[in-house]
Amino acid sequence: MAEWLIENGIGEERALLYRSGQVVAARLRWPGALEAGAVEDATLAAKPAGSVRGRAIFANGEEALVDKRPRNASEGSTIRLIVTRAAIREGHRHKLAQARPSNAPCRPAPTLAEMLADQSIPVKPVRQFPSGDWEEIWNQAWEGRRAFAGGTLECSVTPAMTLIDVDGDLPPRELAMAAVEPLSLAIGLFDLGGSIGVDFPTLTTRADRKTVDAALDQALEYVLSGWDHERTAMNGFGFVQLVARFARPSLLHLMASSRTGAAARMAIRRAEQLEQTGRRIVLTVHPAIRAHLKQVWLDELARRTGREIAVEANPAIALEAGHAQIVADD
Repeated sequence: MAEWLIENGIGEERALLYRSGQVVAARLRWPGALEAGAVEDATLAAKPAGSVRGRAIFANGEEALVDKRPRNASEGSTIRLIVTRAAIREGHRHKLAQARPSNAPCRPAPTLAEMLADQSIPVKPVRQFPSGDWEEIWNQAWEGRRAFAGGTLECSVTPAMTLIDVDGDLPPRELAMAAVEPLSLAIGLFDLGGSIGVDFPTLTTRADRKTVDAALDQALEYVLSGWDHERTAMNGFGFVQLVARFARPSLLHLMASSRTGAAARMAIRRAEQLEQTGRRIVLTVHPAIRAHLKQVWLDELARRTGREIAVEANPAIALEAGHAQIVADD
């Protein structure tokens, strides 16, 4: 039995996919920027000569690359576009969102619940995920590291691809085999797409490489049933490349593109889910996080909890270590 659970958080939407009691996939959405599925009128800002592509500016000021732009559209004209991919930040490079012409009525990007409802798996809104599940995945994405028995997966986003390095103390073949299932889980839990490069230990024999390839295929099918992707066979240096559709930033991309944004939203979540009695919530965060907390988020936190909200800045705590407590009535 599989089921998506959704938390409609403040400043973000979160989802976890449970299969037989195990979390096998996660999604994280930060509303506000251009997202796949949105249909809007935009201004054609540039149309390079000899190209069917162009650049458009949307109402929120964000630019997008336009594929198959109308040849008769002039610069400065208004065209209706559907966003096909959100903007992606990889390292120091920022990839613009992508869009194409559309005749569909204007509509906002789908919510996480709407996106997941298109699948055959039930979707259930909840106030809070089972204890610790989201926190564990969030911490792994924040660190870019997922541990398993005998080793770790070290993950990073680059302008070329998401890279995953398999590291550990086991003999190469044992380490590669031990990493197969955790790797499959990491792809789902971090919501990875696009080009994914995996650096396994170097295996000297073709037989060992074929054994790992077969195990990887089996694990991907078991953990990520129906995941549409292509992949290369392991080469002589232990490298495997997977390619899948890339419509939205992964958890790793979101954490890398805005550390303060991710930490601020997590601090708000911790405050929202407090259950003690008291009339006031005190949120203690790093000054950089305090500057990132939007007043609309704090207002919504007050509305949802029915409590006054106070924010204190403390430069001695780490970005991700913001915490909240309820102050009892005087």
